[in-house]
Amino acid sequence: MPLPQLFADLGSFDLLLSVARLGSVGQAAREHGVSQPAASARLRQLERRLGIALLNRTPRGSTLTSEGALVADWARTAIEAAEALAAGAGALRTAHDSTLRVAASQTVAEYLLPGWLVAVRAAHPELGVRLDAVNSADVARRVLAGEVDLGFVEGPDLPAGLHAETVQDDRLAVVVAPGHPWTRRRRGISVAELAAASLVSREANSGTRRALESALHAAGATTIAPPLLELSSTTAIKHAVAAGSGPAVLSSLAIAGELGTGALVEIGVKAEPGAPPLELRRRLRAVWPTGQPLSGPARDLYAIARK
Repeated sequence: MPLPQLFADLGSFDLLLSVARLGSVGQAAREHGVSQPAASARLRQLERRLGIALLNRTPRGSTLTSEGALVADWARTAIEAAEALAAGAGALRTAHDSTLRVAASQTVAEYLLPGWLVAVRAAHPELGVRLDAVNSADVARRVLAGEVDLGFVEGPDLPAGLHAETVQDDRLAVVVAPGHPWTRRRRGISVAELAAASLVSREANSGTRRALESALHAAGATTIAPPLLELSSTTAIKHAVAAGSGPAVLSSLAIAGELGTGALVEIGVKAEPGAPPLELRRRLRAVWPTGQPLSGPARDLYAIARK
């Protein structure tokens, strides 16, 4: 049954209880943070709605009529129930907010999020975090389904219904094992050679693979060779490349250590004559549902990522 309009404003009944306890409309008004004329107007409006006099008003103060005392007793039960409802809802909200649910593509999850999460935990020591490391397509799906509070993607494509903001730029790099024939190419390889090479790669929906395919098409490649191997993680790809399986294209964030030790070698890519250069820079983006502003720890995590 819909709540009767008479009882939709419990604040007026709460004000009446304060008058009963303090013996003065003025003191009740101060307790509620309103002016005395505003408090008097609310109480007179309540009397009109109820059709009975609630207060005896005298120069020395205000007291409840016998009818007002009865209404105050009934109102006290309603106010206490409303406070219990608010407290219960607040407890549920606190329990929900105590866990931050994040989905991120592999590169962001492995090489950026650990530092970001340390910073957000410093601001929210009680916070629990659930992180799902999946490909960019799965990140988008989970955000749209409400399964996570915030997502991070590295792929160029996003479905409708997602708001995206760039948090960091990234660069993709072609890497091979030290003994690979491409290491003897002083001027690097061509876009056509890269497109024709069977690479050690992630699955089709991964952000890195989609970004590479988009960049190759933009640079004039009409066909792209199928992968030599499809592996489920960046770490597995690095080990396969270092073992001599074949070349790969990976985030510069993921290969800094291997380039430093010489386990992997980066290969340059030269532009085709008359074609635009291969653009291997990409945007890493935070995503959340359109029209739903971030709040709480999710908003703080986004702000940390932007820094």
